[in-house]
Amino acid sequence: MAATQTTFSSEVGMDGLAVAGTGVLRSRVEINRANDTQAKLNRAKERIYVLCQLGGWGAFWSMQIGLSRVFGRTTASANPRDELSESATVVMVILLGILLTHFSRPHMTRWGWKDMSWRALVPRVIGMGAFLSLIWMLLGFGYTYGVVRMVWPTQFSPLLVMLTVWIQGAFLIIGWLFLYFFYHIFERLNRLQVEQLRLNASVREAELRALKSQINPHFLFNSLNSLRALIDEDAPRARESVTRLANMLRYSLQSGQLETVPLEEELRIVEDYLALEQIRHENRLRVRWDITAEVRAKAVPPMLLQTLVENAVKYGISVRREGGELFISARVEANCIHIRVTNPGELNPPSSASAARAGSSTGVGLRNASERLKLLFGERATLQLMSGGADLVTADVCIPLKTATP
Repeated sequence: MAATQTTFSSEVGMDGLAVAGTGVLRSRVEINRANDTQAKLNRAKERIYVLCQLGGWGAFWSMQIGLSRVFGRTTASANPRDELSESATVVMVILLGILLTHFSRPHMTRWGWKDMSWRALVPRVIGMGAFLSLIWMLLGFGYTYGVVRMVWPTQFSPLLVMLTVWIQGAFLIIGWLFLYFFYHIFERLNRLQVEQLRLNASVREAELRALKSQINPHFLFNSLNSLRALIDEDAPRARESVTRLANMLRYSLQSGQLETVPLEEELRIVEDYLALEQIRHENRLRVRWDITAEVRAKAVPPMLLQTLVENAVKYGISVRREGGELFISARVEANCIHIRVTNPGELNPPSSASAARAGSSTGVGLRNASERLKLLFGERATLQLMSGGADLVTADVCIPLKTATP
């Protein structure tokens, strides 16, 4: 018996380590995928930014050259050298604009402007646009007419022209900044929506794991007591029962990482469970099966059938001195997987799984099973308790086939 206990503990321990290792490996894979996806998104955003910069400033350069060609110069002769100098000046001014707008981004990011609302952002954008335009104007005019000493091209006073250029530049940069922050605000809204979806998914996954991880301590207590009594009476049967209990615990650990499993696996675990219960109830527990071949490969939530059967044994067999018969059936009907477990007993209203939520004798197990069905398959999936005839209660589960694929 000591050897059996050691083997049992080793099997469960190794399964626990295997499940934990699988979970860690899966988490690492998901983290790597998330990092790769984020890196791709960042590269895509940088490409979009570069294309927008080149496209916008290129359009501005074309507009400036076109206006210069249309309206011409007022004082200087329109010779090729002057046109080349003017084109070079426009290119220099545009390059200054690109540098000013590009290198202002890290500062605005560090100041937290991307996370501000429009009400707080608008005055800052206007101030930043006016400041950058002032620098842009001073650098452009200083280099063109101070360093290069080009001829002043108009009869208007330099102060009036500089003021006009400053205002025009302010409007241009403010427009650039508004487009820039509009993109980031739109991206922030999308990011918030994605985070909300991730949060909902995490909550859903946590709920599912919490519901799947609940193990009935009464069943373990009763099984261990039965095994203790069986050790002296029938040692081979006791060893077989320990193996069945180990199978159930192993399945509980492994299936906790899955949303659905083939019904065939559920049936094997239910057979182990009923074999353990028959040690305690002996001839008081009788089982009849009706499982079609078509339904055995269909996907169902793990531990669902076991929960139904456990509830039937607890409230239909254990409470009766004479015991009774369990009838377990599963088949495909009307594009749904129908799983039914019928046991002796009387149904107290309300006659659905909502009774479980109200805290009636249907117990926590059926409530958890109903909630898991809703989380996995939506409102089309149902779990109902109904009268199956004279002194009979049937738990009926309907799982829609279209969403019940593994």
